[in-house]
Amino acid sequence: MSKVMGGFLCSKYTLIGLNIFYIVVGIMLICLGTEMSNSNRVTNLPIVGGIVACGIFLVLISIVGIYGAARHHQVLLFFYMIILFLVFIIQFSVACACLSVSQSTEANLALQGWNTLSNRSRMDIQESNACCNFTKTTNSELDQKLSPCPLQCSGSGGCADEHCCPTCEEKILGMIGKGFQVVGGVSLFFSFTEIIGAILAFRYRNLYGSNI
Repeated sequence: MSKVMGGFLCSKYTLIGLNIFYIVVGIMLICLGTEMSNSNRVTNLPIVGGIVACGIFLVLISIVGIYGAARHHQVLLFFYMIILFLVFIIQFSVACACLSVSQSTEANLALQGWNTLSNRSRMDIQESNACCNFTKTTNSELDQKLSPCPLQCSGSGGCADEHCCPTCEEKILGMIGKGFQVVGGVSLFFSFTEIIGAILAFRYRNLYGSNI
């Protein structure tokens, strides 16, 4: 009997602790996605929005998991397992998508975002990132929309000068690539812990001892 009680209580408190950990992970995903969106003002990245959504769902389902574990509520634990597994699938898929984005796709996203920006926004990006124009060689459509370089980038020969600042394409692609790698890596790593939570909830749900 003592072994049964010990196994029940161990599973109970482990599941509660794991869900507290999930809340921390969910908040981390929300912060990472929000930070990437705020730091990259050039283009909106739907994939990053998916990571934020996964973080929100993970926090909410973790609260359900804590209550279900504390009460040994079998119905809640059943839905908890199902939803947590769905969150795992979505988070795993989005993480893989972040890590598999090619450089050409990143360049297209950056170019499309740059074309939609106002002149004032381009100047702000150039000044905050110490860069000049989107590319050194641009097509006629972009040439018509180019903003003047910020003061710290204005050499005697303009952007063709050897001392000129790097192009904004280099800066933007660096931010997008780093953001995808960080968000995708963190999401992929923590997504596997959600399988552990689902398995533990399944085991705990089938244990007897709700009156202990």
